[in-house]
Amino acid sequence: MFSEIAPNGLPLTVSGLIRAAHGFTTRLGGASRGIFSSLDLSEDRGDDPEAVRENYRRLRAALGLEKLCFTRQVHGTDVRYVTRADAREPFDPPSPPCDGLVTDEPGLGLIVFTADCIPILFHDPVRRIAAACHAGWRGTVADIAGRTVEAMARLGSDPGDIRAAVGPGISRCCFETGPEVPRAVRAVLGEDGQAYIHGPDGDGDRSFVDLKGVNRALLIRAGLTPEHIDVSEECTMCEHEKYWSHRASMGRRGSQGAVIALPKE
Repeated sequence: MFSEIAPNGLPLTVSGLIRAAHGFTTRLGGASRGIFSSLDLSEDRGDDPEAVRENYRRLRAALGLEKLCFTRQVHGTDVRYVTRADAREPFDPPSPPCDGLVTDEPGLGLIVFTADCIPILFHDPVRRIAAACHAGWRGTVADIAGRTVEAMARLGSDPGDIRAAVGPGISRCCFETGPEVPRAVRAVLGEDGQAYIHGPDGDGDRSFVDLKGVNRALLIRAGLTPEHIDVSEECTMCEHEKYWSHRASMGRRGSQGAVIALPKE
């Protein structure tokens, strides 16, 4: 149920399940140059700050947003409740470390950043709560997805009402790992975890792991209805001309964002 739109000329990937302003950016449609061409949202990888500010201006215009709250990602499981008081501008003093954001404040954009990791956007249209989280493999196996659902539940969400969009990220076809990742997947999902691992499962062997599938399984375990979970089939490494990919670029890259904001009342 994912599709592509281009409000104000900015390409975005969106999910039909999410009934709130949202989008997964690509690396297209921005003002950055060189290795950061063209829509780079990173503040700490060496891009021209003025180009990055212009990229954010275009993103805000595309989604009709004035304020954004930022993650400062550490591959953990902290999910912060945020309001307009937590909003900042690019290159302002950084936000506290966290890999997830949750709010019940309309019109406030939440943004997480990826370049192969898995972005997840959440919307509860009943209680009017939104959230976003960044799930690298460490965050995935530590259940950042489930922690985000718990944070929404503390604000009154029924997990059965929550819609989740698991956005573009590295897929099983390209996420080759050592034995530590399959071990961690089996530790969090038990025997069911083997369904998301392709290849030998002995120590010292290489395997391919489906992080999107693991996150979907954890969302279902957290109480989401399977029909309320949308999973993008796009692989950022396979499609590195469209999306930023850390692996494909060998680290010489920018970052894309996943953004969501509750409708204004």
